[in-house]
Amino acid sequence: MPRYRPHVAARPSWRCRVCGAAWPCSPARLALLGEYREDRIGLLIYLATVLEEAAGDIGGQDRLTDRFLTWARAR
Repeated sequence: MPRYRPHVAARPSWRCRVCGAAWPCSPARLALLGEYREDRIGLLIYLATVLEEAAGDIGGQDRLTDRFLTWARAR
């Protein structure tokens, strides 16, 4: 039985350690939505924090906003 490997960011590139996609990749987004299922504000605070870290590592906070925050807004 294959073991689940969490899709986490590799710093300083902010690519997924498992699939190599820009983090948060689709599996990471699903995992975060599940983890913060009852706390959307907490999810957005967490993502804003890692957005600041990513902007420090790779720059371009404006272009990173969609990647890190927009997908997590309530629909």
